[in-house]
Amino acid sequence: MYLRPHSRSKDGKSHAYWSLVETVRTPDGLRQRTICYVGELNSSAHARWVKAVEVFNDQGDARQLKLFPSHVVAPDDDPQVARVLLNQVRLERTRALGSCFLGLELWKRLELDRFFAQHVDCEPADVPRSRVAALLAVSRLCAPGNELAIEQRWYPSTALDDLLEIEEGKINDMGKYRCLDRILPHKTKLERHPKERYGALFGAEFDVLLYDLTSTYVEGAAERNPMVRRGYSRDHRPDCEQLVIAPIVSNEGFPFSYETFDGNRRDVSTMEAVLRTVARKCGNARRIWVFDRGIVSEENLAAIRKRGGQYLTGTPRSQMTWFEEELLTDDWTRDRPEVEVKKVAIPQVEETYILCRTAGRKEKEKAIRNRLSNRVEAARHELDKAIVTGRLKDRNEMEHRLGKIQARHPQVSDLYDLDLRETADGVRLFW
Repeated sequence: MYLRPHSRSKDGKSHAYWSLVETVRTPDGLRQRTICYVGELNSSAHARWVKAVEVFNDQGDARQLKLFPSHVVAPDDDPQVARVLLNQVRLERTRALGSCFLGLELWKRLELDRFFAQHVDCEPADVPRSRVAALLAVSRLCAPGNELAIEQRWYPSTALDDLLEIEEGKINDMGKYRCLDRILPHKTKLERHPKERYGALFGAEFDVLLYDLTSTYVEGAAERNPMVRRGYSRDHRPDCEQLVIAPIVSNEGFPFSYETFDGNRRDVSTMEAVLRTVARKCGNARRIWVFDRGIVSEENLAAIRKRGGQYLTGTPRSQMTWFEEELLTDDWTRDRPEVEVKKVAIPQVEETYILCRTAGRKEKEKAIRNRLSNRVEAARHELDKAIVTGRLKDRNEMEHRLGKIQARHPQVSDLYDLDLRETADGVRLFW
């Protein structure tokens, strides 16, 4: 906001009129909007407008901001007036502030600055490790990346050095790694602190927990880490050794806890360990666990029931044969335009089953089945043509190729009854 002069000549004399304007952002760019017209100012009015804006610094001291441009003569007795030549002002080292400020404010609201200062600032360091931890957390919130990318690209483009009072050149990737090493021994306390603080701030509850597994791979041998093993890679890197990570979050997405397992650990074998860990950290509460069918086993479900918990999970495909008749009936309830559900109770079974079907899923599975069926039809036609034309005469080779067709398309092999039979014209393929 500033005062804009307007010049007008009248009777051979120049007059200056003033309007108060502010800069606003519009779809066409920055524009100046007139707030009010001040008119022609005399000396006393000019002095009042010069002292129109009052601001305060961190110490609470007040000072005046000037609204007039530099060519307007200010009172000589005012020591707070500083003339600025607007045509000589340039912009240097622009830095991001808003997102960093918000992330740091959330960090303080959760009182994580106090927690880390108490637990990781025991040893002297060039930069207090509690501030390095804040830097890592804010960077993960604003621009997720590795420690090297934070140091070289993201951190220099932000105002975090001023917000965290870190001297220039004091942040490097090794310092961030060392900070993570100091944090790891306090993992249990760190999981409890934000959970309690977040619950106090927002009244959050942690009765519903979502549990899943993922994996990460390492480059190199990692000989000092016995947990890194050859296993299933969800990153499609089976050539590298893996580490399994099991995150646990609330239904709002808040991280409740996490565990790490050997890289060759099977998903179904992790549930018991996670139940014990959560019970040890947070007590035996009546929780509802949500996980996918890859973790389902009778032992795991029995372990949850034994602890007084409940669960919501996908039914293994092997049990879908129980519901063949229910899938063919018409007593479905439409929950949404493309979603239909049905509640099924099975005698002498503790669980309640909810069948769901969607139009989109139906079309997808139909397209998959049609594509596979077309492949089987094409392969069958080629085999039949080779037999009829006499290019294939060995019965063992015929049976071998027929078995390859069925083995290559197991999803639709039950739809076809392919057989080789002896006829008057020789061996023929029947279906």
